[in-house]
Amino acid sequence: MGKFNIQKQPNDILVDVAQKVRRLRRTNKWSQEELANRSGVSLGSLKRFESTGKISFIFLLKLANVFGRLEEFESLLVPKETSNLNQLFSDK
Repeated sequence: MGKFNIQKQPNDILVDVAQKVRRLRRTNKWSQEELANRSGVSLGSLKRFESTGKISFIFLLKLANVFGRLEEFESLLVPKETSNLNQLFSDK
């Protein structure tokens, strides 16, 4: 790809997700400490996540669960339907 890539990179998505979690936390009027307690994620990990986007996947799932959004991860990396159709009509 060229120098001016408009596709988001992994770090961009990490930061976007962290901003969304921060917005959800603030919408619920929770402090970072309260969200940490509710989710079982350490306060340090939560602070790091909100500032850098870096977090373990299990902690991200715990945060999503607190907000009632865990089911959104169930569709992550599910094979696309078109690939299933391609398999039906392949020579193999």
